[in-house]
Amino acid sequence: MSNPAEFQFEGGRDGVLLIHGLTGTPTEMRILGKGLNRAGFTVVGVRLAGHCGTEEDLLATTWEDWYASVEAAAEELRGRVDRVFVAGLSMGALLALRLAAVRPDWIDGVGVFGATFRYDGWSIPWTGRFSFMLPMFKRLGIGKNRVFIEQPPYGIRDERLRAQVSAAMFSGDSEAAGLPGNPWDALAEMVELSRDVRRRLPDVVAPCFVAHAADDDVASVANADLVARRVRGPIEMLLLGDSYHMITIDRERRMLIERTADFFSRVARDARPSRMAA
Repeated sequence: MSNPAEFQFEGGRDGVLLIHGLTGTPTEMRILGKGLNRAGFTVVGVRLAGHCGTEEDLLATTWEDWYASVEAAAEELRGRVDRVFVAGLSMGALLALRLAAVRPDWIDGVGVFGATFRYDGWSIPWTGRFSFMLPMFKRLGIGKNRVFIEQPPYGIRDERLRAQVSAAMFSGDSEAAGLPGNPWDALAEMVELSRDVRRRLPDVVAPCFVAHAADDDVASVANADLVARRVRGPIEMLLLGDSYHMITIDRERRMLIERTADFFSRVARDARPSRMAA
């Protein structure tokens, strides 16, 4: 496999792996990555398999492929640092939790940002509430060429930033802002991933920093509450009052950076003695 990292910022011996969301790009994690790097962390932003290309590229992959990208990047990072933290946005948060559940000996802490087990935010149309049926549709070949086109406010409360992101998204430059819609078959894979991670939450023993927008337009706070209830590791929660779903780039991104850096730094300080990288 080629190196799946989309950006790397060299820092100290504590590393952070950042994971973007479905149809998104590493760009949505870059500001957070730079902030964590300024706080002393070595940071890697992963590009998930099938992303940053065409719709056909995405549809040629499964959620297992997306997770394989994460695990490969984590394995490479842990060869260079003493401790590894992982954080993800939206679907990326689920992949981060899965990594912590499957590889508990690799992961020292988790950032769970806008976790999306269900698309149940206020901007999601009523048809979106039936996404649990998509895996069955995919098996039956129903809706193979259908796409759920994203709707305003696109997860962004800041109107100026929203205009910039939506212009990039609909320009055809998927590397800059991702695809403008979610193919039904890709959403079916997301549903399957959600089911898998939900079952694995009790296997997450690493400390978790759970951040969510109180007024999330894509995934309600119930998604964050699910994580807080089910994981077995220590939990710290942050509800953001002036952001929508894309909290890594929206109005309170600086607060998110500061709180994430503080959380990971405290975990690193209180953790077992630094292990030598395998």
